[in-house]
Amino acid sequence: MVTSVDEIPGEIPRSFALQQNYPNPFNPSTSIRYTRKNAERVRLVVYNMLGQKVRTLADQEMTAGSYVAMWDGRDDRGNQLASGAYYYRLESKSFTTTRSMLLLK
Repeated sequence: MVTSVDEIPGEIPRSFALQQNYPNPFNPSTSIRYTRKNAERVRLVVYNMLGQKVRTLADQEMTAGSYVAMWDGRDDRGNQLASGAYYYRLESKSFTTTRSMLLLK
């Protein structure tokens, strides 16, 4: 499975941000970039159109910085998901936002 979260070296961001995934639409994988302005627990979760959780990409304490998460279009059990729209949500104690993406086969 191609799923990872890597820190991107550089300056400490001054704000929280969740970027649009790239590429979008995607097949077979996509990257999701986000920035943290302070250290705290972060959850990055992918949901289907019904609002059901399909994949947890990150659920851990993270330091301030820039990160990229890779998602391969699979659920938490490793099953390939169907083509369609999905949502990804970045949650922390001080920041929450959601974006959409499109998986095409």
